Amino acid sequence: MNIKDIQQLIKFVAKSGVSEVKIESNDLKIGIKTGSGKKPVSYIEPPVIVPETITPQTETRKSDQIIENKKEEESNLITITSPIIGTFYRKPSPDKSNFVKTGDVISQGDVLCVIEAMKLFNEIETEFSGKIVKILVDDASPVEFDQPLFLIDPS
Repeated sequence: MNIKDIQQLIKFVAKSGVSEVKIESNDLKIGIKTGSGKKPVSYIEPPVIVPETITPQTETRKSDQIIENKKEEESNLITITSPIIGTFYRKPSPDKSNFVKTGDVISQGDVLCVIEAMKLFNEIETEFSGKIVKILVDDASPVEFDQPLFLIDPS
């Protein structure tokens, strides 16, 4: 079994929802644990209201409008999520520059980051072309399966 086979096995186990898998053959033993089974936590930013002459009716209309605008803005964005559990890195190594930064235009197949899982560094490539709108995870942070990593504007 080579490294590619092991990486594919890790991805398969992570996507399957199984919490632990052990494989043993004559010359090889592999154990994969996918985490504690907890669901990832989602955070929602509260809307920002610019103070003007605010009456109760004006405040309600403005906050509704801000929420509506934010939903419209985010509805056309593509979210790139983590295919595996591991540690998120924005650089290929500490002395190199980041793969991408906010505002970069990317093409299908570009490497966005690496995720370290079980001492294997897995390059995460984009399946979409567009512009990086937001990077949702800090460098060297742990990530869960299906956790949002990047927001991409495909236009």
